[in-house]
Amino acid sequence: MSIQSAIETKLRQAFSPERLAVINESHLHAGHHHREGGREETFDGAGETHFRVRIVSAAFAGMSRLERHRAVNAALAEELRAGVHALAVEPAAPGEPIRW
Repeated sequence: MSIQSAIETKLRQAFSPERLAVINESHLHAGHHHREGGREETFDGAGETHFRVRIVSAAFAGMSRLERHRAVNAALAEELRAGVHALAVEPAAPGEPIRW
């Protein structure tokens, strides 16, 4: 299973969203440098390391923006530990304005 598919599955299970888009943006980061654990690597843009999550779920009603981000990060903790380098999260509750 691809990382993108795993992210989609976990978010659907955790939040039962009415809208969900998981976008692989790794290609946008080709050539970017990253230093971790004393070593430097350069992203080639070909993998699954950078994602944007756009999600609308009733589970976010009454939550602050920070609480929503923390909830998504908690649901995807395994993927974040296993190599997802960047995760842009655009969460909303139903009826809230979205820019996408």
